[in-house]
Amino acid sequence: MWAGGRFGFRADVHIGAEVTKRSVIKEVTPKTGRSGALCFVTVRHEVSAEGKPAFWEEHDIVYREDPSPDAQPHLTEPVGDDWDHNETITPSEVMLFRYSALTFNGHRIHYDRDYACTVEGHAGLVVHGPLIATMLIDLAQRVMLGAAPRSFDFRAASPLFDGSPFTLHAKRTGDAMELAAATPDGRLAMQAKAQF
Repeated sequence: MWAGGRFGFRADVHIGAEVTKRSVIKEVTPKTGRSGALCFVTVRHEVSAEGKPAFWEEHDIVYREDPSPDAQPHLTEPVGDDWDHNETITPSEVMLFRYSALTFNGHRIHYDRDYACTVEGHAGLVVHGPLIATMLIDLAQRVMLGAAPRSFDFRAASPLFDGSPFTLHAKRTGDAMELAAATPDGRLAMQAKAQF
């Protein structure tokens, strides 16, 4: 599963530009968590356009054992109500299927409800971490009236599921935007920060 990521933006990429992407596995870290054995893998991508650096991305992927049937979900802290901007999103099965197709993501937790619930132990279809991150950076850019971010960091804390409304939150702090996505009961699902 996608655990988090970071972006750094250096230059615009124009339509029709010749683009090169170089990817490397930066780090592999085995750990043990509440759900058992975990392995965190950090992948770094460097993207150049017309031979000049355009942006870089690092994403953290976590591999885990299948949870035990009696595993209790971890509760994250409440996000609170100290936000300047709030939006509610209700993810649908069709939204998740389309995002899986768009990103070539074949993980069944996003489109096969029976598998997601009975094998992986989720409460429904899992909303993609990068989709939530995309919604957060979109909110940040709209609040900043279309300004381009210099960097964007995000970290997943708890899954979100289809059919359950979740909220996006944003608060400007100088040249930065603090962001969060919250579960239906107001707990942290993802936190992020965009620098402008």
